[in-house]
Amino acid sequence: MTDLAIDRVDFELGQLLLVADGEALCALDFADYESRMLTLLHKRYSAVRLVETSNPSGFSDRLRSYLAGDLHSLDAIPVVTGGTPFQQQVWLALRSIPAGTVTTYGDLAARLGNSKAVRAVGMANSQNPVAIALPCHRVVGANQRLTGYAGGLERKRWLLHHEGVAVERFQ
Repeated sequence: MTDLAIDRVDFELGQLLLVADGEALCALDFADYESRMLTLLHKRYSAVRLVETSNPSGFSDRLRSYLAGDLHSLDAIPVVTGGTPFQQQVWLALRSIPAGTVTTYGDLAARLGNSKAVRAVGMANSQNPVAIALPCHRVVGANQRLTGYAGGLERKRWLLHHEGVAVERFQ
């Protein structure tokens, strides 16, 4: 059994669950998606035990800093994501999208060298185990619509607005 530290961080639209292995962030998800997060953790680690921990590795403080407006406080947090090599490639590419900007699934696929992998990029985004730290909310549909956010479109809109994106331009 793998012991992982879990902390809960409140914010305007609910509560975030942050899970760390002592060195890296393993999961970051919304509390109402806890079952999805647990499924991904069990898939990665088999048996896990979540141990309530205040501010594991200082990650909770960095998340609070992000939520308070320091949009770069999560940029260098080490992450361990599991997943396939392609998923890992997609997830790590998300960090190349600057705060306050968006890109499309198609542009992200092209940046990864396979412009035809738009749907695969979208699927990988939907399974991102460390939302916000690997900012999948910065990816929008080709038609400039807010689509495909596992935490819900209201949260995607909030995160983009928080980062200074003019969300009113999105349908």
